[in-house]
Amino acid sequence: MRVGTVRERKDGELRVGLTPEGAHALVLQGQEVLVESGAGAGSGHSDAAYIASGARVVPTAEEVWGTCDLVVKVKEPVPEEYRFLRPGLTLFTYLHLAADRALTERLAASGATAIAYELVRKADGSLPLLAPMSQVAGRMAAEIGAHLLKHPGPGRGKLLGGVAGVPPGRVVIVGSGQVATAAARVMMGLDARVMVMSRDLSRLAYLQENFGGRIGTRVSSPQAVAEELAGADLAILAVLVPGHAAPKVVTRPMVRSMGEGAVLVDVSIDQGGASETSRPTSHSAPTYVEEGVVHYCVTNMPGAVPQTSTQALTSATLPYVEALANYGVEGALARDRALAEALSTYRGALIAGPVAEDFGMEAVPNPFLGER
Repeated sequence: MRVGTVRERKDGELRVGLTPEGAHALVLQGQEVLVESGAGAGSGHSDAAYIASGARVVPTAEEVWGTCDLVVKVKEPVPEEYRFLRPGLTLFTYLHLAADRALTERLAASGATAIAYELVRKADGSLPLLAPMSQVAGRMAAEIGAHLLKHPGPGRGKLLGGVAGVPPGRVVIVGSGQVATAAARVMMGLDARVMVMSRDLSRLAYLQENFGGRIGTRVSSPQAVAEELAGADLAILAVLVPGHAAPKVVTRPMVRSMGEGAVLVDVSIDQGGASETSRPTSHSAPTYVEEGVVHYCVTNMPGAVPQTSTQALTSATLPYVEALANYGVEGALARDRALAEALSTYRGALIAGPVAEDFGMEAVPNPFLGER
């Protein structure tokens, strides 16, 4: 199989879908690997490193998209890349289709097979290709939120940890998964006063025990979220319903109740955002102020730390890339239910699932899950 990767076109995205080490592993297994020139530069991987790995570096993205059977990326195609989608192509990347109907329609109509990193799901319910970036995003959300509270942040000018005689800042984290756990760990290290909210009692119990009682936990409900957000210095929204658009758990009045100069970091923005006031931003223009509250809603947060993120991501994705290359797409999907769960478009159709439900679009059953 001919496998390729290209330079990411999304604003501020410097990660790459395949490292030289990954390319070398594929070459050793008999695959041909094409890499767009400069694709790995932002994450510290030179063209020379890819050539030394046995890959072939080509000057344009068109050559990769046009000749490869499998294209491995990091983020969803942007509009300038839609023209490359075609029958016979398999795309393996983060898609987050529930936040992008236009891309969903284009992928389905193109005849390309699209497999979403974020939907690869093991039998125990874990999401192995989402987990590493969730850990990065959670840590970043805490760091960014703490920074934005400072001047010229442009937050209210508050040190989250406080000092002797001055109480610490108050942080509300909505969600209890990988993002929330990573954010809580950083916030605890900063000596902030942290409240984690979720409807998952078992996760709340785990966090309470894991952090030695140094954070607060509370079952999430509209009233509880409203009470905790009132006057809070920082809110981190980390709500995930796999495949679906994120539910709007934070209303505009709740945001307003935080007060001038508070900060909201919406990590759920990849799936549309968990606040009524959230809208996607980019690394070049990451923040805006609404209801007096500073919002950070960058849709590809881990792209700001491309070396760390690329290493973490590709370590997780490579076994699946190898399976797709070695067994063929259909063979790999038939062998591995976790991978089959992530099939999003196939042979010119949208595969039935959360995205089809959210958009009310026509879809077909997943042929690799034995659906009828």
